[in-house]
Amino acid sequence: MGDRKLRWAVLGTARIATRKVIPALQKSGASEVVAIASRDLTKAQEAARALQIAKAFGSYEEALADREVDAVYIPLPNHLHVPWSLRAAQAGKHVLCEKPIAMSTAECRELLAARDRFQVKISEAFMVRTHPQWVRARELARSGEIGDLRAVMAVISFHNSEPGNIRNVVEFGGGAMWDIGCYPVQISRFLFGEEPVSASALTERDPEFGTDRLSSAVLGFRAGHCIFTVSTQLVYHQRIQILGTKGRIEVEVPLNPPPDRACRLIIDNGSDLWGGGIHTEEFAPCDQFTIQADQFVKAVRGSGEVPTPLEDSLANTAVIEAIFESARRGVSVNPAVFRE
Repeated sequence: MGDRKLRWAVLGTARIATRKVIPALQKSGASEVVAIASRDLTKAQEAARALQIAKAFGSYEEALADREVDAVYIPLPNHLHVPWSLRAAQAGKHVLCEKPIAMSTAECRELLAARDRFQVKISEAFMVRTHPQWVRARELARSGEIGDLRAVMAVISFHNSEPGNIRNVVEFGGGAMWDIGCYPVQISRFLFGEEPVSASALTERDPEFGTDRLSSAVLGFRAGHCIFTVSTQLVYHQRIQILGTKGRIEVEVPLNPPPDRACRLIIDNGSDLWGGGIHTEEFAPCDQFTIQADQFVKAVRGSGEVPTPLEDSLANTAVIEAIFESARRGVSVNPAVFRE
């Protein structure tokens, strides 16, 4: 493709697409959004007008058949991620798909096979991996500044008890673990640089929806632990702490820092409990979705790897499968059982 812009079609009009990812792609000097598709043509046309996108399609198939489309971004409900990623790969399109890209390691293996067969790039959209605050957090955690990394602790929650919302539909891949629990799993693996050897978990399911509305887990790594709680029916909150033998790092807004505001890391040497040992590192406003897209484009051009390779997605999915299995059986489970 040389140095020309990567031409994107967006499959679906989900809020994350219209409010975050499409504007981020349009800010990129390496990307161009040329089409948006929906199963409701009117919705596609309205989104295209609002976002100044040239083409609107009334089906996803039409977007995949368009020869002027190089890549697709998929923000569909979780259960549709694999089917449409596979169809996009078969059509010769590169794929950036929202997390979780799959809901089993078996599905991840289908995607790996399709990637290799059709020679396309496929990446899971874990935008946190490319944000400067997380790149720096990992650098600090591994540098010795906080001593030896021993624990990652996270709480991520919001409140959504709306019947019919896709996050509350089991068949659509709803529930806390798939929607937000995937983040502490991903981030702890990213920080430790290794795979957990055990997962122990508890889940509480909504009596009406059947989704896990409250899930907590302990992941055992050779170097330490990740401990987290996620919920779809608690106060809106997100904090992640990184603890070492000599200090700690707190990521103030870990998942969705606004693109128009600076964000910061809080670094504490632990000298007292009143913040006397704290200093901060601030990061200029940036759009993590633009950064993610630019890295994806570089990979398509043959320079570097996609932001989250499918091999990483398979490993992340294996941990989530182990968490559910642990909660079901009441025992610790080694995620390697699902990776192999």
